[in-house]
Amino acid sequence: MSKKLLSVVGITLASLVLLAVGAFGFALSSDKTSTGIVSQQNVGIWVNGTGEVTVVPDIAVLNLGVYVQMDTLEAAQAQAAESMAAIMAVLESYDIDEKDIQTSNYNVSPMWNWDKDGNRFLSGYYVSNTVTVKVRNTDDTGSLIDAVVDAGGEYTVINGISFTVDDTEAYYTEARAKAIANAIAKATQIAELTGVTLGDPNYIVDNSSNYGPIYYYPAYDKERPDGQAPTIISTGEVKISTGIQIVFDIN
Repeated sequence: MSKKLLSVVGITLASLVLLAVGAFGFALSSDKTSTGIVSQQNVGIWVNGTGEVTVVPDIAVLNLGVYVQMDTLEAAQAQAAESMAAIMAVLESYDIDEKDIQTSNYNVSPMWNWDKDGNRFLSGYYVSNTVTVKVRNTDDTGSLIDAVVDAGGEYTVINGISFTVDDTEAYYTEARAKAIANAIAKATQIAELTGVTLGDPNYIVDNSSNYGPIYYYPAYDKERPDGQAPTIISTGEVKISTGIQIVFDIN
């Protein structure tokens, strides 16, 4: 083999060795960097705190309206309009503001049936019209429901009731303070039990929510002329809660 050829082979082998060493060194460096990032992300004391405030709701939210089935579309629309007008008059008599009444659904549709031979035929039409109503005087909720049912008659539908609080900001502020105190207490205990010194918080996440049970209690009232039990609604309580996640440094 000539000296020139040996020289070329030697240079090539040396280059390959250098590339391999460089790649190995880069891999080690990348692995250390990756490990360092993961370690930094997991440094500290991670805790979740919760705070809760129980409030008596000051608004009842009703979803109500009419559902009418008739042989003809004209008859169904006419009856739905008449019954809904009577219901709206009741809402007005209870001083429900227009801004607290919102149409939530209006539907007109044919009704189809099938005979014994499997042939489809038109059996009539239905019209539904419902509104969402905010009742700000919650003590009126039960009697308002009774008045709505009387006004709309057999065509009345009441799809549900829920309760809420008009202005929740002050309650969230109180719940948040409790959540932060709860998180600090947890972190302090963890630091004491593990023999480390608790540092400053470096990461905070606030999560807020509110929920509440709905109570419905029917009762019999002998004083009603028709002997029918009135609708009695209990507002129950709404729980306004906040969750806090805090990451503390370890000094």
